[in-house]
Amino acid sequence: MLERFFLDTNVVVYLLADDPAKALRAEGLLAARPCISTQVVNEFINICTRKLGIDRAAAHASARSLMAHCEVVPVSATTLSEAMRLGERYGYSHWDCLILAAAQLAGCRVLYSEDMQHGQQLDSLRVHDPFR
Repeated sequence: MLERFFLDTNVVVYLLADDPAKALRAEGLLAARPCISTQVVNEFINICTRKLGIDRAAAHASARSLMAHCEVVPVSATTLSEAMRLGERYGYSHWDCLILAAAQLAGCRVLYSEDMQHGQQLDSLRVHDPFR
């Protein structure tokens, strides 16, 4: 049985990538019904429309599909407080700490991210780069 895990935005965006190997890996992770936060959904829509040039309706449709395949957890005041604590302890950006906090508060043991140090243990959460 897979450990409960969380996907960072950078992994989710590979669902739309021109890189077939990375897209396939992202699809495999999505098939296991991971956790994501409302932040991940918002960042996904922003990247789709601003960086990838996808029109708003298509980006929203992709986001709805993403949400249907994931457990979506909210970013709350508790998440913000935990993110600040993590930022002070580990020095990651506030946005990365919001991801870390949401993952930890959702009870995830693994965070799949391409942006953080592979193998790093952050409290109860281990960072894993799925493309290594």
